[in-house]
Amino acid sequence: MNVFNLLPVFSRLPMYIIPGIRNISACTNPLYFRVSSALLGEPLKKKKRLDPAIIRAREERRKRKLEKLIRRLERNTKQLKPIAEIEVPFKLIDEKTQRLRQLPPLSEEEVESRILLQKEWTRYKTRQHLTNIQTIDSVLYSQQRALDELKAESEELYQEAIQMDLGLLPHTAKGPLKTPAIENYDSPDGEYTNTTRKYDGEE
Repeated sequence: MNVFNLLPVFSRLPMYIIPGIRNISACTNPLYFRVSSALLGEPLKKKKRLDPAIIRAREERRKRKLEKLIRRLERNTKQLKPIAEIEVPFKLIDEKTQRLRQLPPLSEEEVESRILLQKEWTRYKTRQHLTNIQTIDSVLYSQQRALDELKAESEELYQEAIQMDLGLLPHTAKGPLKTPAIENYDSPDGEYTNTTRKYDGEE
């Protein structure tokens, strides 16, 4: 039997003669149910007294568990955190044999030519480095000689000459770019998605 069919009857009967209905009030509106909280009482449970041996065993078990966790953390302290950016994907490892190119062997003349070219390039860079060092030494020597002459003439002018030129800082320079500038380019506002992995012990 549907309860909603009996609502008109329940609304006309006193609550004490409705059989099997407790904690339900339909006095305000037949379609409005209000369930009151059940007030159940129970005597307090007697606190069980545990055997001291059982309490000691639990403490020992908890202590051994903590010691095991500490040993595991100490064992992993020397392990470096992996860097995901330099890890080679497994797909590339599987395709290693397919990606390797079989180059033809070089002839003796080609090997000799490359060795001579490498030696010539080394000599050229050595001469260039020595030339740069000599140029810098010459400029520094001339600068120090001019400062010594200025100091001999006037101490005030010498002190002014060795002061730092604050007009040079901050220095901005604009040079050639790898790619040409894009006109009307809307630069991104810097939003990014953080994909950094979290490891044990990190906040």
